[in-house]
Amino acid sequence: MALSPWLPAARIKTRRHGSSISACITVTTPTQKVRLGKSSVEVSPVGIGAWSWGDTSYWNEGTWNDRKLRDAKEAFTASVESGLDFFDTAEVYGSKFASGAVNSETLLGRFIKEIKQEEQSKIVVATKFAALPWRFGRGSVVKALKDSLERLNLSSVDLYQLHWPGIWGNEGYLDGLGDAVEQGLVKAVGVSNYKVDRLKRSHDQLKRRGVVLASNQVNYSLIYRKPEENSVKQACDDLGITLIAYSPIAQGILSGKYTPSNPPKGPRGGIYNAGFLSKLSPVLIKLKQLGEKYDKTSTQVALNWLVAQKNVVPIPGAKSAQQAIEIAGALGWNLTADEVEELRDIAKRVSPVVGFPVENL
Repeated sequence: MALSPWLPAARIKTRRHGSSISACITVTTPTQKVRLGKSSVEVSPVGIGAWSWGDTSYWNEGTWNDRKLRDAKEAFTASVESGLDFFDTAEVYGSKFASGAVNSETLLGRFIKEIKQEEQSKIVVATKFAALPWRFGRGSVVKALKDSLERLNLSSVDLYQLHWPGIWGNEGYLDGLGDAVEQGLVKAVGVSNYKVDRLKRSHDQLKRRGVVLASNQVNYSLIYRKPEENSVKQACDDLGITLIAYSPIAQGILSGKYTPSNPPKGPRGGIYNAGFLSKLSPVLIKLKQLGEKYDKTSTQVALNWLVAQKNVVPIPGAKSAQQAIEIAGALGWNLTADEVEELRDIAKRVSPVVGFPVENL
């Protein structure tokens, strides 16, 4: 996965409450993409995860309002203007099923339609199928995808993924992905939260049909390196499957914003509590030191560390224009090999938090 040359730095402005504000961060814009696995789909080296858009069960402190909607739209616009064209959503994000306020797919579709038409074709959209126990067979995948397309107001998407392994019926779900490709509803297909044995079986089943398994989306960050420990990262590299990293800055924890006396609110506070944040201090200090060396933020350093692992596309969330522009600033420069290893060595001393339980299915 080679990175590209970069265009000159550009300032990006957003509008809020009728007045123009500067994002106050200078970024560079990528001119070349990376390919998802062996598929034809190319994306920016870092994408944007849209989990928080419209969600009230985990994000946004349980509320969704006009201000948060404006912020999300500005995040989308700033991402596009910064050269980040890859957006990942899912049918369950923000859905009523997940106790959300507005479906993330609906918001993303709306945001796409509200930008200039010549820019719309550049957007790369990924969404996901929820492998719920009452969904059976290949037809359930195609039907769910068509419902997602209706919410997105699109005729097709670039990447459709199985969000997690089903308790049963996984072979049928994979057949459904193949059907979606043949029907022209999607350009490429992937899985998410798949461990090595499931990943290899999925790859082989799709290959027999002539369909490429493009990606495996898993929890991966400097302080959650389970994909390295359980050989998922190695399997992706060996099979030519791109690893898409969700929670790449540990849900904001690696930004340095939170401290033992100021842990995150809501469900995240139960995971990244004061005790964990105390133990994380050496990692946060090193991220800050490297950020000062390169005139970057801790977030940008943490994302650059992931990109340095090769064959990895991080998809951090962005809830504002400033966050989106900051994310874009993770590209266009590189940590040294020694710095990459030093960060890993320091992070190894911190016991990881518990991941998404479906990783173990």
